[in-house]
Amino acid sequence: MNSLELARWQFGLTTLIHFAFVATSIGLVFWVAALQTRWHRTGEDRYLRLTRFYGKLLLLSFAVGVVTGLMQTFQFGMNWSRFSRYVGDIFGAPLALEGLAAFFVEAIFLGLWMFGWGRLPRRLHLASIWIVAVATCISAFAILAVNSWMQHPVGYEIVDGRAQLVDVWAVLFNATVGLTLGHALSAALLTGTVVVLAVASWHLLRGREVAVFGPLAGVAVKVGLVAGIAALVFGHFQGVLAVEQQPMKMAAAEALYRTESGAGLSVLAVGELATNPGEPWLNIKIPSLLSLVNDLSTSSTFRGINELEAEAILKHGPGDYVPVVGLMYWSFRAMIGAGMALILLMAVGCWLAARGRLTRSRRFLNVAVWAAVLPQLGQVGGWILREGGRQPWVVEGLLRTDMADSPNVGAWTVALSLVAFLAIYGAVAWLAGRVAAHEIREGLEDEAPATAPPDGAPARGPRSTGDLALTY
Repeated sequence: MNSLELARWQFGLTTLIHFAFVATSIGLVFWVAALQTRWHRTGEDRYLRLTRFYGKLLLLSFAVGVVTGLMQTFQFGMNWSRFSRYVGDIFGAPLALEGLAAFFVEAIFLGLWMFGWGRLPRRLHLASIWIVAVATCISAFAILAVNSWMQHPVGYEIVDGRAQLVDVWAVLFNATVGLTLGHALSAALLTGTVVVLAVASWHLLRGREVAVFGPLAGVAVKVGLVAGIAALVFGHFQGVLAVEQQPMKMAAAEALYRTESGAGLSVLAVGELATNPGEPWLNIKIPSLLSLVNDLSTSSTFRGINELEAEAILKHGPGDYVPVVGLMYWSFRAMIGAGMALILLMAVGCWLAARGRLTRSRRFLNVAVWAAVLPQLGQVGGWILREGGRQPWVVEGLLRTDMADSPNVGAWTVALSLVAFLAIYGAVAWLAGRVAAHEIREGLEDEAPATAPPDGAPARGPRSTGDLALTY
């Protein structure tokens, strides 16, 4: 591999790892805030115990998200200097909003929440976690505004070979931002809900704290069903907009080479293992469904790869403007498949809960534990489609990826940094996983502070409210 290919692998892998923890922390922060609000209003001890229990998982995911996110930004200067110079004027305002107005706020108020137990007034302490929740949404908005500009650049003009900002509002409220934000936040809430449900199911299978985790699981399946449907709806309209703005991406996602009226939705396509393999030799379709899903008409036209490629060559000159078709096709189906499976799981959970059988269905609880991997599969598929479907452009129609890297950085340099990044990411993720598994096994804290053990004796059993600060 040359330095460009290695740099692409590095940024792609680190982004996928980073966002897995970001989505988990965004989803969990709303659960923790809601549980603490419930405790504040009712005074019931179970909500306090759940707040502190899931708060530990929130802090772990947030900490790993910080480490992986900060390291990820180093790559802009290391491997993508020409990209940074090209978009620096555009990205300045959104990234300042993300860093100064969102991330710092998250860190400050999460610190107040983490160390403020028993020290801050209860209302101020509760407000701290809600401020963190709102700040995470602002942070996601700023990052997605930047990413949406790369998908559909607006509010700029080209000056001396660089994009110069002329309308910040057009960038912040790009037509793609709202749908992307809605899709990402609902998917993050679904991710956090699946984590809550999986952990609760694990304890229910072992008969631990059934009176606490049972009602929580009942609420989780309802929230998960709503979040899953919301992610599906936002994702659908995001795809409809992408057909208009990035038709090549969506044609590749369907392995559709020839423009068709009344295009069918591909169920299974198999072709050659190549970047642009040509029409698949097997493509099982549901007739006219793709056109129907796209614009509610069974006779509408869906443009194919061949026509779009010819159009791009006329507009931009000779070149290959087709993304990796097989990767787009299967990443799209990984995202859709994982999302539909989770919606089905939550619907079954709601059905069982309505009949009072949720906590007694060991089959459902076992599936719910293993379903924790599905949100990550869906996110990987979604981000690969979003970023890979734009290729060969790093900024759609403006800046090619092979013109965006750092020209004087050699392949060995990028390879060594790739190995170092993955080693650090892997070590941090492994450590966080070990700590999370330990905290999950420990379970909820005692309802009352435990008696201190004799001098020199190690503490055993579930954590108590008395040693909360030490736990954190």
